[in-house]
Amino acid sequence: MLATKRYDYVPFESIQVHPSIANHRAVNPEKVRHYKDDILKNGLLEPLVVWERNQGEFFLVGGFHRRGAIQLIRQEKPDYYNRVDVRVVAGDLEEMRALNLKLNADRLDAKITEYFDTVIFLNNANWDKQRIADFLDKSVSWLEEILRFVPSMDPRVRQLLHEGKISWAKAKVICKRVLEAAPGQEKAVADAALQELETSNGKPVVKRVLSPRTATKRLARHIKQNPSATYTVSAEDLFSLLCLLAGEGNGKTHLHVERVRNKFPGLVD
Repeated sequence: MLATKRYDYVPFESIQVHPSIANHRAVNPEKVRHYKDDILKNGLLEPLVVWERNQGEFFLVGGFHRRGAIQLIRQEKPDYYNRVDVRVVAGDLEEMRALNLKLNADRLDAKITEYFDTVIFLNNANWDKQRIADFLDKSVSWLEEILRFVPSMDPRVRQLLHEGKISWAKAKVICKRVLEAAPGQEKAVADAALQELETSNGKPVVKRVLSPRTATKRLARHIKQNPSATYTVSAEDLFSLLCLLAGEGNGKTHLHVERVRNKFPGLVD
């Protein structure tokens, strides 16, 4: 049973990374540097979340950017943060993976693809559907759709969904067509569906990278977590941000995304 055992103050070097528990998105170096400056200025305001698998054996569950920031601090100041505040949780590996996902989802606008592997893992670990749904704050019907479509989902469809180039509704339509295909024809049906997607109205169907609503929500969250945060940007940085908000990449969407990601932490994945 997942439970918080205690709050503690443990040696930083005792906190390990478990191979089955990782941050669901790549750790952002810019965000790590921001946390470094913030921790040096204000201290570690939010404890790391660690799993005590055995007495005195700690594995990180939540706080990967903060851990990276402390590592940077210790590289420059080895006598800093020898010990850190932690929230110690107990449970089995399945519960830790679920908690790890939940912590990431609560902090970010999690993509549905980030739930796939954990949902299937917990289902295979004999968690009943209601328990999984309750833990992830989702509905059972949402969960059942993942369990129905994801195991046989074409990898290309999953990648497009993860990149935000198609919606979950569109992905389910393609998956349904594949599931209803005659035996041996699944790949051909998937190929045809993807071809239709690429040629729809003569243009690839691409979801806007960043909408004004999403940007406002993410920026508000960032300000709440970092009330003293400031941005130093150039005219080109601002131009890239406006292009993404308008859905106009001018053939350079990937360049705009990288510029905005580096200059406006938290606004784009």
